[in-house]
Amino acid sequence: MRVTLDGEKLLKRLPKAKGRLEANFALADLTWFRVGGPAEVLFTPADEADLAHVLKATPDDVPVYVIGVGSNLLVRDGGVPGVVIRLGKGFGEVKQEPGHRIRTGTSVPDVRVARFALDHSIGGLTFLRGIPGTIGGALRMNGGAYGRETKDVLVEARAVDRRGALHVLSNADMQYTYRHCGAPEDFIFTEALFQGEAGDRDQIARAMDEVTERREATQPIKSRTGGSTFKNPPGHKSWQLIDQAGLRGYSIGPAKVSELHCNFLINEGGATAAQIEELGETIRHRVKDTSGIELDWEIKRIGIPAGAG
Repeated sequence: MRVTLDGEKLLKRLPKAKGRLEANFALADLTWFRVGGPAEVLFTPADEADLAHVLKATPDDVPVYVIGVGSNLLVRDGGVPGVVIRLGKGFGEVKQEPGHRIRTGTSVPDVRVARFALDHSIGGLTFLRGIPGTIGGALRMNGGAYGRETKDVLVEARAVDRRGALHVLSNADMQYTYRHCGAPEDFIFTEALFQGEAGDRDQIARAMDEVTERREATQPIKSRTGGSTFKNPPGHKSWQLIDQAGLRGYSIGPAKVSELHCNFLINEGGATAAQIEELGETIRHRVKDTSGIELDWEIKRIGIPAGAG
């Protein structure tokens, strides 16, 4: 079935918003891979009330997606039908609360929360420095790095559902497992409350530096990449399975397996989303053939292939 994207036509079916509603918005520049087609409509809500209003009034047959800074995301070349929501400044506040707690909006980059914790001598949140995304993504994927995960520090999260209703979820309500959140898929997280601990600023600063150095030494962070591509299977490391399958440096056109870290895919310049996805699927099949283990995508893939739209 051929899907036709017509942002101007869709705009007429959507409610008025305090924030921005933009038709046929090019998403490639918003993703770390720098690939992909347009959003039929991109919605940047002004605040939580604006988000709830638009969601409630958007027709049920219109698909809705949410993206962050585009770090762990692959947008397919044909674009994304429906409404793509990108939270902005209205969800960007970070503040300290009593008891070494930090309350933060979900558009805030993880690294900014780590630095805020450093500035206020709050320990236990240094791992956020190693996650290349936003707090919203960390909540949705139970983001983690260097031995800690979001579930280890989250007190509660706020979310708006597809009907525009507000929810406050406890840590237990999130039903966290490895790189997975059990909260309903239509929940869009707007705020998080994290529990830190009393810390020594110098010690936190040293730990932050160690995380930065480890990332720079082991990950292709200066390349066009989507971060960690596949989840680690129980008892295994994805990068080792990919390496053992002989795929370090393997490429399909300009889409390449990083030679520095095999679980990172790189756009060397001019790659399409289709080439990156084909490379990922080739890895999955080769690893299954060589090890019997099936890799699951960690990168979120949205949209339709070129020619389908």
